[in-house]
Amino acid sequence: MTDVIHRTAAEIAAQVADGTLTATEVTEAHLARIEAVDEKVHAFLHVDREGALEQARAVDARRAAGEKLGPLAGVPLALKDIFTTEGVPTTCGSKILEGWIPPYDATVTRRLKEAGVVILGKTNMDEFAMGSSTETSAYGPTGNPWDLTRIPGGSGGGSAAAIASYQAPLAIGTDTGGSIRQPAAVTGTVGVKPTYGGVSRYGMIAFSSSLDQGGPCARTVLDAALLHEAIAGHDPLDSTSIDAPVPAVVEAARNGSVAGLRVGVVKEFRGEGYQAGVMARFDESVELLRELGAEVVEVSCPSFDKALAAYYLIAPSECSSNLARFDAMRYGLRVGDTGGRSAEEVTTLTRGAGFGDEVKRRIMLGTYALSSGYYDAYYGSAQKVRTLISRDFERAFGDVDVLISPTTPTTAFAIGERVDDPMAMYLADLCTIPTNLAGNAAMSLPCGLADEDGLPVGLQIIAPAMADERLYRVGAAVEAAFRARWGHPLLEEAPAL
Repeated sequence: MTDVIHRTAAEIAAQVADGTLTATEVTEAHLARIEAVDEKVHAFLHVDREGALEQARAVDARRAAGEKLGPLAGVPLALKDIFTTEGVPTTCGSKILEGWIPPYDATVTRRLKEAGVVILGKTNMDEFAMGSSTETSAYGPTGNPWDLTRIPGGSGGGSAAAIASYQAPLAIGTDTGGSIRQPAAVTGTVGVKPTYGGVSRYGMIAFSSSLDQGGPCARTVLDAALLHEAIAGHDPLDSTSIDAPVPAVVEAARNGSVAGLRVGVVKEFRGEGYQAGVMARFDESVELLRELGAEVVEVSCPSFDKALAAYYLIAPSECSSNLARFDAMRYGLRVGDTGGRSAEEVTTLTRGAGFGDEVKRRIMLGTYALSSGYYDAYYGSAQKVRTLISRDFERAFGDVDVLISPTTPTTAFAIGERVDDPMAMYLADLCTIPTNLAGNAAMSLPCGLADEDGLPVGLQIIAPAMADERLYRVGAAVEAAFRARWGHPLLEEAPAL
């Protein structure tokens, strides 16, 4: 059964449905893989072995009873530890939630279970999704399966690494400023940030409420589309959820074509700071799109140069509000409650012990930006820049169907290389942040390896809000072309393992 872990989610689901495989066999194979390699990778914070096997047996029982199975029934999945899971620990990579067991499922968790997806466990992440390397996790960093001395991206590095190391064929991540796409780029996987509001945030622990968005992670574009369809759709429990049909992402992934499409290359996403090998692979992708029948034009979005600064005022401001709920009074860690201290003192001691340096940095920055006398100068100005970025997107999409760029300026950097330099760390999200500020959809998929280090490079595709199917149409065409020319664009076996 060792070859099962190398099959796509679509292949596994089809074989479970026709009886070639059982969901239990598939789950056991992936649990064995986790046991064999995750001590080195550290993709998981919690493996729910018994729960996963119980879910798999339920799928097998449904098939034995003659019930028609869904398109992902019996497929294992790794879930980012930011989604609540009833009866299973949820920590957000933070000591302040260590040992907390939620009494309810997030909407995404519930929909996965209803689809027959087998949840293997919870993956490592930057604390409260604040980071670009998975190094701010209170439980230690995750390694990149291509080179364990390098980062797997962040904040969802655990989810991306689980896929890249064949511990799971599917994963769920969240994307606030690139936390699905940047890990996908540096691990050679596919990651999608759906349109804001396209996937419910109910039960997804909030970092920055106007930016956060859950989405699919996979090894192929079709697998990502199948997972996207399973988790998307309106949710009355989330006031920001879009009450509209889910875009036809699976159909687009099965019929990928760029013939007749106008593709815009974002002028601002190149130049100083971009690794030569990354730009070489991107330029090859541009030529490939032309050969496939797309019309490629250069597009200028001048406000994108201000996106990083705006993001690092808006996101910390919202996190300073959202994280106020962790006060040691209701759930999670409590420090210093000896009977002689006030509630305020206990809260202060708990937050001091429970939050890491990056979380504290962002809370302080956000609180300052929202304070009296500074709100208009900082937070208010950042929101005005956000409007300018949205207008740049609107103008661009008036001329082109999709935009493309490198996903991130460099390949995976070494663990520890940027941990003491926040500004250098923040630059990893240079190309991904504008999409979150505008709320539209984007995908990262592999476009080859950089010449300098042999590490994966990601191509970013950006589509207008509620036009998520365009991502899959273009992504599937590019992926198929890469396969035809150079073989499968994804890793066949994690080199470092």
